[in-house]
Amino acid sequence: MKYSYVTRGTCSRQIDYEIDEHGYVRNVSFTGGCNGNLKGIGVLVDGLKPAQVVERLRGIKCGVKGTSCPDQLALALEQHLS
Repeated sequence: MKYSYVTRGTCSRQIDYEIDEHGYVRNVSFTGGCNGNLKGIGVLVDGLKPAQVVERLRGIKCGVKGTSCPDQLALALEQHLS
C-alpha cells in the first residue's frame, strides 16, 4: 500500500513510501531536499520493517533544526504503526 507524508521543518516537502504485503518498507522517495542523500536513505531502509527504521532514524537532527529528513521518515512510519 502507498503512503504520503507531508514533512515539517525540513528541506524536503513530502515523503512517499510503500509498505508491502509482508509489512516491509519499500520505494521510499523524498520530494525536495538533498537528492543524493535522500535517495541513499531510501535504498538503505528498503526491505526493513517500519519499527526498525524508526529505531535507527528517530531523533536525528539536521544542524540546528529540531528534526531532519530521516527523522521525518521515522515520524511518518510511527504514524503508520499507530
